[in-house]
This record gives sequence, structure tokens and C-alpha cells, in this order.
Amino acid sequence: MVELAKLFIRNGISVTIVIIEQPDKTGSDLLASISSSNPSISFHVLPPVPIPSNFSFVEIMLTASRLQHPNLVSFLGTLSSVRAIVLDFFCTDVIAVANQLQIPAYIFFPSPAVGVSTALYYPTFYSSTTTSLKDMRDDDPLNFPGSLTIVASDMPDTMRDRESSTNQNILYHFKRLQTADGMLVNTFEWFESKAVNAIKDGLCVPDGSTPPIYCIGPIVSKGSCKEGQERHECLTWLDKQPKQSVVFLCFGSMGTFSLEQLREMAIGLEKSSHRFLFVLRDPINMFEEPNLDLLLPKGFLDRTKDRGMVVKSWAPQVEVLQHDSIGGFVTHCGWNSILEAITAGVTMVCWPLYAEQRMIRKYLAEELKVAGSIEVYDKELVHANAVETKIRWLMESNDAKELRNRIAVVKDKARDAVMEGGPSWQAFWDLTSSLKENDTNENVVNL
Repeated sequence: MVELAKLFIRNGISVTIVIIEQPDKTGSDLLASISSSNPSISFHVLPPVPIPSNFSFVEIMLTASRLQHPNLVSFLGTLSSVRAIVLDFFCTDVIAVANQLQIPAYIFFPSPAVGVSTALYYPTFYSSTTTSLKDMRDDDPLNFPGSLTIVASDMPDTMRDRESSTNQNILYHFKRLQTADGMLVNTFEWFESKAVNAIKDGLCVPDGSTPPIYCIGPIVSKGSCKEGQERHECLTWLDKQPKQSVVFLCFGSMGTFSLEQLREMAIGLEKSSHRFLFVLRDPINMFEEPNLDLLLPKGFLDRTKDRGMVVKSWAPQVEVLQHDSIGGFVTHCGWNSILEAITAGVTMVCWPLYAEQRMIRKYLAEELKVAGSIEVYDKELVHANAVETKIRWLMESNDAKELRNRIAVVKDKARDAVMEGGPSWQAFWDLTSSLKENDTNENVVNL
């Protein structure tokens, strides 16, 4: 949302980001940091509201905006004028507030267009069957418009039981997507033409209307290192490595593995004999600094110190991927990570972990053919030999070289999309031009 807000500001529209405060104040330090780093963006925090104690994290995420209607209406009333409300795709309840106040409401998808086509079509799919995804064969094709390859096992775990409260909440939000005034998607049309065309042609909402889609990506952070700041030590280490010689392994802010899996990964990396940069999180508490000596095989750090580096918890991913020393990226398939790799021209191996990442892996590796996949990623344990084999494939094989050439083409198309006159630039220009027709001066972005 912050990168989207910057895009609005560069086009002459001021932005307020509205955030729902958590009861335990988690995230307050992060918000303070983001706010201080982006003085041109206004932030407003809505006070916490009572949430049932038996709600899971996902259920809280899906229902939080609904409980905030009075607070949001009150806050919007303090603004002199509002051009539009831009919502996270699980905040569709706020469309009712926008309608009440006669403000256009847009949904922002920080996800691929195939995720949007799937979300739009899911209510139709749900009504066409009485069988849960979990009761289908893993390889049962779903035949969703926009993708030829998605099967039952690719769908998120939260949607596999059709009668679960979580799936019912997801279904509720997906039904409401078509009531928005438009959908902003962090992708570019050339890259996902099949999914985008399915949406534009109305195939995903066969019994209703489809909101306009604006492909405005790739929206990618320029990195966290500012002039005058000390560079992260991993970048200094990369400076000393040969060009395209390092495998980068990073699995997002929520990506964790079991202790056994971490050790298998480490053994596989060591056996591959390739240089590596491995970002590792504690498997028990992802918010605590990991103890590498306890987590990794005995002697691993010493044996690999001349060709590998293990980073605790976090690394500046954008800067790492753009470094000349990076030759490949093992990723969890978070969409931001995918776009960051594409815009850097880095070849990927997919190791999906949660949410829609299995679907993204299938889409990238088997349909778009711009990535490889770790073998048996969906098993309880991926053994060291499989890790070693895929690292060698990524860094040595002719197939990976072909992928690298294909990614170079995608990189150029991504760059062209956001340049002045490019299709993503034009889509955002069309959107902001329509907003500027109103005699107002503010845009609220709701996380």
C-alpha cells in the first residue's frame, strides 16, 4: 500500500493510509518507522474494537474492517474531501461505507491477475458443486477462467473446506469484489494477458458485471538503503563474489520451516558446492533472532564460511536481487518477491509455503514457464538431496539458462510497462485523470 500511495502522490493526489490498530499494539514500531520514512503520506490509526476471543488470525483479518465502520465513517467526516477509497481485497465491507458517503471505492490486489480471476470466479465455482476442495483428488482441474493448469491441491488451505467459517468469510468478500468501482492489480498486462483478458471479457463473473481492471504494475520498492545509511553486511559480502555465482534463499516475512527442514536445506546447500546467501528465521518464534549454532548442522557455518553467508531474519531483498553476484533465487512465491525478481532479471526456483503461493508456483512454472520448482515441495520434508539437485539445476543446467533468457525478456517488458506511455503507466494515468475530474483533493488508502 505504501508503494501504491507513492504512485498516487507522484501523480498529484495526496494520500491518507488508514490502519486498524491491533489490541496488543503489534506493528506500532513498524508503523512509526514507515511513517517517518514517508513524510509525504499521512497515516491514521483506527482504535481497536472488541474481537471474539475464538477468532483465528485469518478470521480477524477477514472481519476487522466490518467492525470498524463507525470509526471509519467518523474519520472520513473529518476530511474536507475524498476522491476515492482504495481498499485491501479483504476490506470489501468498506464498500458499503463508500456507497453511503458517495465515494468511489477501488480494490487493490498486491497479487497476480490470475489471483483476481480466481477470486472473481470462485463464487460461481462454489455454487456449481457441493464438494469441498479437500475431498477432490489433488489433480482435479478446476477450469477457472484465466488459467489452464490450476488444480484442487493448488488452492489455499483456508479455502479447502467449503463450510468452514474462514472459507465462508472469503466467499463473502469475493462476492463483493464485483460491487467495487474498479480493481487495481500489481501486474502488467503483457505478462498475464490470458488472466487479464478473461477478466475484461466477463468470463469470471458470468452472471454479473465485472468492475474495470487497471493493471498498474509492477509496483516494486526501490529498496530500503538510503543515501548516507550504512549498507547491510550481506551486500558487502556480495560485492566480493563473482558475477551471477550466488544462490539467494529467502522466504518472506512470514516464511518459516521446521528445524528438521532447515537442517536438510543447509546440508543440500553444502553438498551443492555453490555460493549461497540464506536468510533464516527462527522456526519457533519468527520474531526472535535465530540462534544459528542451534538451528544449523554442527560445523556448517565453519565449513561453508568461504562460499556462503547466513543472515538472521531479514535482508534487503530488493538490493540483493539487483546485485550482479546473484545468479538464482529460491523463493516462497510471494507476489512482491516474484515481481522483485522479474524486474531484477533473476531466475527463480519456487518453494511455496502458504496462502495462494501453490497456485502462483503452478502458474509461473507450468503455464508462464518463467520459473522452476523445488521437487516434492508439498511433502512434509524436502530432503537434502532434492535441495542439492535443484540448486545445481538452477546454477548449472541448460534449462535454467533458457529460463534466464526468458526472464530477461520479461524484465524488459516489465520496465516498458511502467515507463511513460507504457500500458501500466497509461492505466494509472486513466485512473488518476478520472479522479481529478472531481473537485476534491484527498485520497484515502485503507490497509
